[in-house]
This record gives sequence, C-alpha cells and structure tokens, in this order.
Amino acid sequence: MAASSRSGSSQSGTGKKFWLLGGGVLLAIALYTGGWFYAASALKTTVLKAIAPRDQAGVSGECSDIEFRGYPFRIGLFCSKIDVDDNVNGVSATFGALRSAAQVYAPGNIVWELDSPAEIRTSNGLSISAQWTNLQASLATRLQGIDHSSTVIEDLKATAVSSYTGQTMSFDAARTEIHLRQNGADLDGAISVQDANTAIKDWPQIFPKLSASIDLTVAGKAGLIDGSDPNGLNGATGDLRRIVADIGDGKVMTLTGPFSFDEQGFLSGKFKLEIEQLGPWGDSLKQAFPDIASTVNTATKLLKALAGGGDKVSVDLVVDRGNATVSGFIPLGRIPPI
Repeated sequence: MAASSRSGSSQSGTGKKFWLLGGGVLLAIALYTGGWFYAASALKTTVLKAIAPRDQAGVSGECSDIEFRGYPFRIGLFCSKIDVDDNVNGVSATFGALRSAAQVYAPGNIVWELDSPAEIRTSNGLSISAQWTNLQASLATRLQGIDHSSTVIEDLKATAVSSYTGQTMSFDAARTEIHLRQNGADLDGAISVQDANTAIKDWPQIFPKLSASIDLTVAGKAGLIDGSDPNGLNGATGDLRRIVADIGDGKVMTLTGPFSFDEQGFLSGKFKLEIEQLGPWGDSLKQAFPDIASTVNTATKLLKALAGGGDKVSVDLVVDRGNATVSGFIPLGRIPPI
C-alpha cells in the first residue's frame, strides 16, 4: 500500500508539472502572438508615415484590403491601395499596392515596395500623376521616430497639370534616389536623378537631359523625415554642401553655401557658383528663356571677364529673400517662396 501510494503521488506530481509546462508554453505563445500583431500595427503606422509624413490632426493615411503575413518569424504588411488625405493643406493622394516587411528580431528595420500609379491633387488646382517600374525603400526607426530612410525609384514618369493656368509639365528620370537621416537635431539629405527630362506643353523642347545631385543639411529639422516637425522649412537654416547639374559635354554647374528660409518661405543665402563651359550654358539659358537673352549675354560677358576670358568661372551667387544676383550686381530674377 505504501509503495502504491508513493507511485500515485508521483504520477499526480508529474501531471501537474506537465499541465504547468503546457500552460506556460501556451501563455508564451499568446504573449508572442500579441507582440507580433502589435509590431505589425506599428509597422503599418511607420510605413504610412514614411509615405505621407504627418504629425497633426486632419492628416490621415489608409491601407485598403490590409493583410498581415509572415507569422511567426517575419512581419509582413500588404495593402491593395494607399490613400492619404491632408485636410490641413488641402492635399489628397492615392498610390498602388504596398508590400512591406521586417524581421521579428529587428522590427525597426523595414523594407517596403510601392506600386504605381500615383495621383496627387491639391486645393489650388494642381494634379500630379506618376508611374514607375520599381519603387523600393528601406527605413530604420529609433525611439525618436524614423532615424533614416532610403528610396530608389526606377523609370519615373510624372505629369503635372494646373487647372487654373491650363499648363502641363512632364518629367521623367531613369533613376531617382532619396536618402534622409537624422543627425542629432539636424536632417541630412542626399537626392540624385539620372538622365532626367523636363518638358512643358506648347513650349519648345529646350530643356536638356541632365543628371543632378544635391547634398545638404537642414539645422534643427530632423523631424521633417517623418512629419513630426509641423513648421516645415519655414524659418530653417542649413548648409548646401553641393548641388551638381550635368547636361553632358563637360557642361557642369556646381553650387555650395549656407542658406536660410524666412517665416514666409523666401530663400536667402550666399553661394559659390562654379560653371564649366560657360558659353554653352549661356546658349542653353537663352533658348529656355528668350525674354532674358540680353541679360544672359551681359552676364556671360561679365563672367568671362571675371574668368580672364576663359570658359570656367567661379562667382558668388547672392539670394536675398528670393532676389537672386551674381556677385550682388547682376540680377538673375526672383525665386518664389516654398
């Protein structure tokens, strides 16, 4: 009897341990599953912020036919269409299908793809339609929001139409890259386009194909990367490390220097402008803007004189609240506010 009693007690203890172990496993699975869906929801919020940066009431982004995939080791978000509405600034947009994913062990590192077409409409009568063959992006989040992001667009074709003026402009580029990152409180940005063409309806096709890149830092504006800075570029200052425009055959223009925007969005700055093949650049400007041909001729002569008669020149480009001049005395025109 004593041996039988000990055996029964042992079996009872083993059974309790089994059920405790099973209950612990089920609890762990439930907690993991809850964490997975929480991470999936955070993935949706982060990707929509990357597509439409916002941090204010009146701005929303919606994911149609949403599906979460990849459980248990991968977090995937799939949508058939993206809709964005900005009631504050009167902008609405639609995009094609979205596919995004992150690893469970690194949910803050996200890759995503967005299909065309895209349609963007503004309350001031501007409509933009765009298509591309491939748009891929990656981003990394930290406690302070999106830390950095990279976007590559292949074969971008876009058309902008103004219902107020009736003007139509088209743009295409073989490859477009956009890289943004938080640098402390500042925002670093690098943008490039390859083999870009711009055409305006009913205008002569005078804009040359070009490749261009821009590298800059905007002070105190790290929040622009995900819309957490509500003021945009108004009141911002920064450093333009380099803008390069290359239209081939050695015709290269480079611009560097500090800049600022006032509260009304007007640009000011003192830049160093370097032009190679000055004569051909002047011919291109006169073709594009025949109304200022005489000004271009005068400027070209003065710049050649500064360059000692050569075709490569380096001058100061001064912008004071949108009014641009070369060396402070050759007017170039007025830059509208952002």
